[in-house]
Amino acid sequence: MTTASTVSVSSARPVTGSMLEDFIEKATAGLDTNPAQLREKILPLLKADTTPEEALKHLISLSVSMTSAQTPDWKYAAGRLKMLEIYRQSGREPLYNYPQTLADNVAHGVYTDAIVRKYSAEEIAQAAAWQNPAWDMDYDYAGANLLSKRYLCEYHDRLAELPQDVFLTIALLIHQDAPKDKRMAWAKDTYELLARRKISLGTPLLMNLRRPHGNLSSCFITVMDDSRDSIFYVIDQISAISKFGGGVGCNLSRVRCKGARIQGVKNASGGVIPWIRIINDTAVAVNQQGKRKGAVTVSLDIWHLDIEDFLELRTENGDQRMKAYDVFPQVVIPDIFMKRMLAGEDWLLFDPSEVRRVYGKEAGNLWGEEFDTLYRQIYADAKAGKLELFKFVPAKELMKKIMRSQIETGMPYLAFKDTLNRYNPNKHDGLIVGTNLCTESHSNVRPTHLLPKRLENGKIVSEAQDGLIHVCNLISVNLANMDSDEELRRACRASVRFLDNAIDQTDVPVLEGALHNRRYRTIGVGAMGLADWLAKRDITYMKSADAVDGLFEKFAAYCTRASIDLAAEKGTFEAYEGSDWSKGIILGHDRAWFEQNAALKQEWAEIFDLLQKHGIRNSQITAVAPNTSSSLLQGCTASVLPVYSKFFVETHGKGSVPNCPPFIKEKFWTYQENRNIPQTKVIDVLARVSKWIDTGVSIELVYNLNLDIRAKDIYDTIVSAWQKDIKTLYYTRTIQKDGSSATKEECVSCAG
Repeated sequence: MTTASTVSVSSARPVTGSMLEDFIEKATAGLDTNPAQLREKILPLLKADTTPEEALKHLISLSVSMTSAQTPDWKYAAGRLKMLEIYRQSGREPLYNYPQTLADNVAHGVYTDAIVRKYSAEEIAQAAAWQNPAWDMDYDYAGANLLSKRYLCEYHDRLAELPQDVFLTIALLIHQDAPKDKRMAWAKDTYELLARRKISLGTPLLMNLRRPHGNLSSCFITVMDDSRDSIFYVIDQISAISKFGGGVGCNLSRVRCKGARIQGVKNASGGVIPWIRIINDTAVAVNQQGKRKGAVTVSLDIWHLDIEDFLELRTENGDQRMKAYDVFPQVVIPDIFMKRMLAGEDWLLFDPSEVRRVYGKEAGNLWGEEFDTLYRQIYADAKAGKLELFKFVPAKELMKKIMRSQIETGMPYLAFKDTLNRYNPNKHDGLIVGTNLCTESHSNVRPTHLLPKRLENGKIVSEAQDGLIHVCNLISVNLANMDSDEELRRACRASVRFLDNAIDQTDVPVLEGALHNRRYRTIGVGAMGLADWLAKRDITYMKSADAVDGLFEKFAAYCTRASIDLAAEKGTFEAYEGSDWSKGIILGHDRAWFEQNAALKQEWAEIFDLLQKHGIRNSQITAVAPNTSSSLLQGCTASVLPVYSKFFVETHGKGSVPNCPPFIKEKFWTYQENRNIPQTKVIDVLARVSKWIDTGVSIELVYNLNLDIRAKDIYDTIVSAWQKDIKTLYYTRTIQKDGSSATKEECVSCAG
């Protein structure tokens, strides 16, 4: 790769022949491209007054147009040209002078002043020497374009930083409070992993970590109690989180159903749908830092009497007053529903407020045998006519309604409640009621108990107690760039430390989130580029289950060991005592299970010994996000799914972006497209991933209706996922017979 360190600043002077040749040479050096093609195509487009900036745009467009699965290197040429354009837009000469860039950005309020306060001038100069501009030239066009449009900070409409400034600043900041004798080595390690695209940060981390007072967390989950005060308190929480760019999950299963009593008055309640519509409008009104509307998933347990209206939230037909097109519905399903469905039995829908009144139990706060016992009692009493509000529906018919909505809208997402809580390491301290927006992150939450309002010094005072909002920060290891077990261990170790440090540095927008951070220290180290990792090893996705099992066992071991090492250094999370970890249970299994079933028996034996001695720093450590946008930045395939298509062009208002996997030219036949694989086979592989992930995996399903997909295929996939202990199912994408595919909307924070 060439190092572009002497590119001149923007100028109105016409482009010269030597300048044009310099652009083409830098773009194509070392790539499998024909520079003569670019020269031939650019010449007719040039005029006497064509500026260098205009010439670069022509060159980029031409390189993009020549990109194909057979000539993929043109996307890297386009990426280099885009980077040269970024350099010229910065107007900087020399390009990289980190001490000066840091001083300017602190002075202008672009960067926090933490680095200049905590690091000496000598340390900053030492760090500046690590910067390698050659790594800027590793991006393809999609990555360079996304980097410039979304992540590089500006000051007065001019770029305030370049890519290596971003990564170095983040690396220094994340280790600012580490011991002085270690932090520079840790910062260098982190910088290299980021700059060489070995690890990828969630969008809030990459976007905000160097900005003053930036939220660093991707995922939040809250729960709504059945009172007007709680409902509006939660809506305010959602608006605060959305304001700072977070994606939100909100569970409404405690809220009474339509037609329920309020203060004894029959038919007074409007149910959950009107409140969801307010959440919907809040997400639109309070957008994510002006960049896009807020992103909220609303979850409802499948026993709730409003579930049928809930399943119609985003469908086109029906009463528009019952619609909410800007939220993402999620259905929470207990094991007893799946069992009754498989047995062809009826399912009871009921009102949670009546259950509270009659039985003194909060149905939304129960799982497993405790919920099953209550459900059977409610079912029997409803059959005997002892309840006021209930409905019996065939369980399979309800699942059909879920499936129809998924085919039409891509949703609802599914969360298997008993599986979530069976593997919850903090079941001693609460329960999981639903998931985050992309379904890979979840932990205990509880509603805030609002004390009665009172007058104090002439002012109305209302206090909140006991609430917890799930918070999680995300990183993904880029498996496409992992070439050895030691490299994977290094990436996992650095990722765990990075995210744990981020917990202490973030300004959580809600108090209950800060309390959750302290109590559980939840983090989410994930992975992307699995399809590329497999292709490099000539393994097709459909035959990858055993290889994937071995890879993710290593991933789990390395991440778990890293968090235990942090506990030895800094202590355990607050709620450690009584957790599965404190009982010697890892990933839902005791030591004997690992002795019998694990491949890395010696490694796990050491981990169990160290866990008993030191405890663990983070209550949940691994979570695989969808990575849809950040995988473009990383130049790899998204998440742990098969590649969606071997080659496609994303077209939007600002142009077209070619996309193909990084090793497509050499491994064309090894890559298998998700749309051509039976989804039960995908579930088989993802069950091996999920087995080693202590939180969750964001699983997108793809049904190609050109392949004679039947309802039974979708049904079998859902049942198979539940039977294989997969915790959640994310978006359902359908490819229509005309070749079109539903456009997937998602939260940038989680997708990153």
